[in-house]
Amino acid sequence: MTRSACGWALFAPLMLSLHAQAADIALYPTGPDQDSAFLRFINAADRPLQLLAEGSRASLRLEGSNAVSDYLPVPANQPIKGTLERNGKSQPLDIQVAAGEFASVIALPDSAQGIRQVVIREQPDDFNSLRASLAFISADPACTQAGLRAAGKNTDLFKEVADGSVQRRAINPVSLSVQLVCAQTNVGAPLDLGQLKAGERYSVVLLPGANGPHLLLATDVLAH
Repeated sequence: MTRSACGWALFAPLMLSLHAQAADIALYPTGPDQDSAFLRFINAADRPLQLLAEGSRASLRLEGSNAVSDYLPVPANQPIKGTLERNGKSQPLDIQVAAGEFASVIALPDSAQGIRQVVIREQPDDFNSLRASLAFISADPACTQAGLRAAGKNTDLFKEVADGSVQRRAINPVSLSVQLVCAQTNVGAPLDLGQLKAGERYSVVLLPGANGPHLLLATDVLAH
């Protein structure tokens, strides 16, 4: 089972493969006559997250090891609407993404509404085919002065990243483990990123959890 399968061609809609049936379903329409923007979804809870696209029967389900979707091409500067559902509660989705922008909708747990959305936006301009690109996204306000260090070393990769924001940098394509830092103190166990590849893009996402802040690794790939 895969998160995304065959993509869109000339005047054809974006196609996704659902986990259960691996069936091609159009999520949001896009085409070559429109400037593309890119949108992905991150489920920050231990219950499945369902996205239902407005005006169609299309849906996307994120859970477990598939908590992060691929980046989906969407029409730029146009309303993208739908509904996010998790654990019996729902919340409307209404977002626009600029041309060339990569946006991430993080569905955080919320004790009152069930879902709290945080939107992270990037305009990448740092491509280097000889290096890997690593981003650190902070989405847990309980972790102040959030940062990442190379595990077992005193080398800061990211420092004082504000809640609801992202920093990105190019690094050498090496095998890497990272340590979360909150208020200049190491928190939790290191996260093994594995062998980073030259020319590839990655995101480490800081999320709240029942046992405190934790990290999630996502490879930044386009649905195709």
